[in-house]
Amino acid sequence: MSAQDWLVMARADALRRGLDPLAPLLDGLATSIQALRDATTQMDADGAERGAGAADDAERKAGAAVGANGKPEGAVGPSAPSGIADLAARLARGKVKAERLVEDCLAVIAARQPELNAFITVTADEALAAAREADREAAAGRTRGPLHGIPLSLKDLIDQAGVPTTAASRVRVTHRAEADAPVTVRLRAAGAVFVGKTNLHEFAFGTTSEDSGFGAARHPLDSGRSPGGSSGGSAIAVATGMSVASIGTDTGGSIRIPAAACGIVGLKPAWGEVPAGGVVPLSRQLDHVGPMTRTVADAWLLYDVMRGFESGGARPGAPASCAGLRVGVPRGYLFDRLDEDVDRSVGEALERLRRAGAVVVDVAIACMSEAPLAYLPLVLADAAEIHGATLDAMPAGYTPNVRLRLEMGRYVAGEDYVRAQRLRARLTRGVDAALSGVDVLALPALAIPAPPIGAATMPVRGGDEPVRTAMLRCTQPFNLTGHPAISLPCGTTRDGLPVGLQLVGHRRGTPRLLDHARAVEALIARA
Repeated sequence: MSAQDWLVMARADALRRGLDPLAPLLDGLATSIQALRDATTQMDADGAERGAGAADDAERKAGAAVGANGKPEGAVGPSAPSGIADLAARLARGKVKAERLVEDCLAVIAARQPELNAFITVTADEALAAAREADREAAAGRTRGPLHGIPLSLKDLIDQAGVPTTAASRVRVTHRAEADAPVTVRLRAAGAVFVGKTNLHEFAFGTTSEDSGFGAARHPLDSGRSPGGSSGGSAIAVATGMSVASIGTDTGGSIRIPAAACGIVGLKPAWGEVPAGGVVPLSRQLDHVGPMTRTVADAWLLYDVMRGFESGGARPGAPASCAGLRVGVPRGYLFDRLDEDVDRSVGEALERLRRAGAVVVDVAIACMSEAPLAYLPLVLADAAEIHGATLDAMPAGYTPNVRLRLEMGRYVAGEDYVRAQRLRARLTRGVDAALSGVDVLALPALAIPAPPIGAATMPVRGGDEPVRTAMLRCTQPFNLTGHPAISLPCGTTRDGLPVGLQLVGHRRGTPRLLDHARAVEALIARA
């Protein structure tokens, strides 16, 4: 069936079902589908899938750095004491009380929640009880782990036993988790105290955190702006001190986008490293779970806990130097349509790396501009499959924009889903090839600063860009490929809004990426 015939059929069905607002969205999807078909046809003509095995072998050699003990390099933990590590040490020595830490977080929530709407559920009584128990254990000389007594928050997609998991949707208002998600189990076993569940873009299907069944989350520096999404509430919580750190999810950038927008650190580990069970899915093949923190070292500590790695309490040393760090800059699509201040801030960060002795070179990534063509059919169809029964039973329970995206996914053809998978595989090989001669890729985490709530477009080089397109531009390719990626604060706009630098590492190379990110973070902090 041609894309035009498909569009005629899909539009007629949407109108028959009373979904008139879906028709223009289907027009856009048809344009994207035709471009996807053209791209895969060109792949066939070019023989672009030949030699894939050799590329995978090269990446395995380059990216899976393994130490003599058989564990990934850097697995013992971060390269310098983190804020969390220092807090935990002070808690263990009785220099500070977990109850006081929790009280401080709850005080910030009470003061700023009415304005920022960062939380859907605040578990004050449970958190205070857990903190008092942590203090009693510390006084008796017992600590559970590296997070003993540390107040954390969870994005409200992640199950916490006895607490609702709403996914920011009214279709789940009666849900209450019967058990902790595996990642919650690991955090709790390490001593974490949970202060609440954070707001998000409904079902993680958006980039602004404004389409929530519980009201829009708002930027901590300007409540008229979006904090990014979908993990917007988590970013607000960390940036304001509502929790020491938070756990988010990332399907197209939902950790890195709000981290960049709010000026914190956000880590998307390599795909599959952190368990996603007990987490409401958007796309099971693209979803990642990761930490949102104030420092890279904090992100590393949480990453180790979440993946089930036990560091044995070893205290790390100083951050590595940037001298000799090989940095690839993927010019072209990922830099072509940036906000002026974002372009300037990222450029200044790259120049500081050069002056510090890093080897900064331009690299090319095959078919990077086609990443949205692969992403759209996959995430739409995956989400529609997950929500099919609820869409039929409770369509009015969804926010209008999210419902339309889910309905659009029902029209993705099987043949186009397969084409998207082929293009995804080619993009993965392209990123592997770009990384083959460097340690990390460096690029913006977010092409624009935090947009005003309700904005349809934002100005970038070359004209205005739809907000969703601009926000996903620099992050979604690495959900498709599964490479680890992290956003670090690297400056501000003329209006004082944060800008994020994104570093991308080799597949199976999250610890090495974190080690390099520690060095880059230290360099930028000295500027």
